[in-house]
Amino acid sequence: MGLPLTVPPDATILLLDSAPTMRATLRDALTDAGYLVVTAGDLGEALDRLSETPPDLLITRPYINSMPGRTAAEYLRTKQNGLPVLVVAGFLEDDRVEVQNTIKEFHIFPKPFRRDELAARVKDVLELIRRKT
Repeated sequence: MGLPLTVPPDATILLLDSAPTMRATLRDALTDAGYLVVTAGDLGEALDRLSETPPDLLITRPYINSMPGRTAAEYLRTKQNGLPVLVVAGFLEDDRVEVQNTIKEFHIFPKPFRRDELAARVKDVLELIRRKT
């Protein structure tokens, strides 16, 4: 038997989530879907990862520790202009998801969700971004 074929990742995702269990779950789901996932548990770590491996997409939550995810994303965008963001948010009626209307290239994905739904949403966001470029 030959060596297994290595398929290049469809995209690089920076996953910023302060909850270790959720971060691992999201990382596994996205890796299984064919993405290169770089993880960070706080803004400082995300900044380091951003400079090491520029991502195609940032995925974050409405709050990272005590900081709004929107604030973290806006700061990271000062380091990588136009970085698209997918916020894995609370429920749709959650007022924090209003960031979608106030910041360009912020996309919202409510939970709860299944792994395949997350993978499909990430694919849709990446395709939308690629069509614009």
